[in-house]
Amino acid sequence: MEKIDHAYARAFAGADGRAVMAHLRAITIERYLGADATDAQLRTLEAQRALVHQMEQHIKRGQQM
Repeated sequence: MEKIDHAYARAFAGADGRAVMAHLRAITIERYLGADATDAQLRTLEAQRALVHQMEQHIKRGQQM
């Protein structure tokens, strides 16, 4: 796991990587669906949020090593 954490940290360390992560965060974690969202839409967004969160955790661990 250590090796992949380092890879994430390196891949997203530059300005482009930070911009990509900011975009992914904006379209997933910071996105809110309206009251009319379907169950499928909610589940899809939660899965996307989980993936972005996992990526952020890899980056954070890689930076701390």
